[in-house]
Amino acid sequence: MKLAIVGGVLLVLGAVAVFTGVLPASDAIGIGERVWPILLFVVAITIVAELAAVAGLFDVIGAFLARVSRGRTWALWALVVVLAVVSTAFLSLDTTAVLLTPVVIALARAHRLSPLPFAFATVWLANTASLVLPVSNLTNLLAVHRLGMTSPGAFLTLLGPSAFVAIVVTVLLLWASHRRELRGRFAPAVPPAVADRTLLVATSVVVVILLPLLVTGIPPWMPAVGAAVVLGAIFLWRAPGAVRPALVPWQLVVFAAGLFLVVGAFEALGSAGALAVLAGRGDDLIALWRVAASGLIGSNAINNLPAYLALETVADSPRRMAALLVGVNAGPLITPWASLATLLWHQRLAGVGVDVPWRRYVLLGLVAAPLTVALAVVPLAL
Repeated sequence: MKLAIVGGVLLVLGAVAVFTGVLPASDAIGIGERVWPILLFVVAITIVAELAAVAGLFDVIGAFLARVSRGRTWALWALVVVLAVVSTAFLSLDTTAVLLTPVVIALARAHRLSPLPFAFATVWLANTASLVLPVSNLTNLLAVHRLGMTSPGAFLTLLGPSAFVAIVVTVLLLWASHRRELRGRFAPAVPPAVADRTLLVATSVVVVILLPLLVTGIPPWMPAVGAAVVLGAIFLWRAPGAVRPALVPWQLVVFAAGLFLVVGAFEALGSAGALAVLAGRGDDLIALWRVAASGLIGSNAINNLPAYLALETVADSPRRMAALLVGVNAGPLITPWASLATLLWHQRLAGVGVDVPWRRYVLLGLVAAPLTVALAVVPLAL
């Protein structure tokens, strides 16, 4: 509800900016032309992920990981880390935060393990692993559009090494902070019951076909919408009660639409000049650290999406844009509001009765965020 209220206020402010001429109508139309494919992708991939969760796909994968780990706690955690990276890379960070978090918490509890190492793995990797592909984060899709990249391969070439560093650093820090809880072994638990095997198999086939299509160079919204339509038809056949308006992330769409208009209004008023002083110029390591630090600070002060939108005009080269993405994707690990995924993650934890004090989250983030961002920028300068 809070997100919907904030989004509504932003949308009204954006409309006022257009009506008063602060944001020219032509600029507002340009913003709409830029963002509609991105928002359509977000809606479609959210529907796919939600229906996959209803079908039990994530639960079955979790049970499979438990079997493969053969009772070793560290092995199960490592497999969850891999799952979180894959989920974030292909299905976006919000999917990992919202849908994977309760699954891994249930997995840990079923095997009588501490849920905290698994919970922190999902939220940290939801952010840091979102550097892998354009579809991993809304900020990436915006950057790809601005850079004119035509294929995920070009994005991976630019940011792949940084994404690898960010993930490795994240995993090492997670292991160091939770190593005591990851010792020992666990007894196997009863696998989750599958309510409709036909529905599960059909959903799995759709997801398996979708994932490679997201990295073929086709505009991501096309295969995502196709998968959402196919899954919707399958669910209308097998489980019609699951197809409901609540599957559409209306709050996120309103929030993002209003935010784009408001940031566009600030740009029209000349905000880029002031931010250019903050972010500096150049492509050397110090300059790239400065851009990334601006993104990190902006994300934790406000939120990573407005931080990206405000700073993208000063990221005037591919390497500077990549450094900005490192800052706004891997940097939001300190404050609760730094990324929407973090807020959604904590909400899901509260819903399943897991308490993670924000004090602990912030203290760990104060170490993890600067270190991860600083090291992930280094490959961009080499």
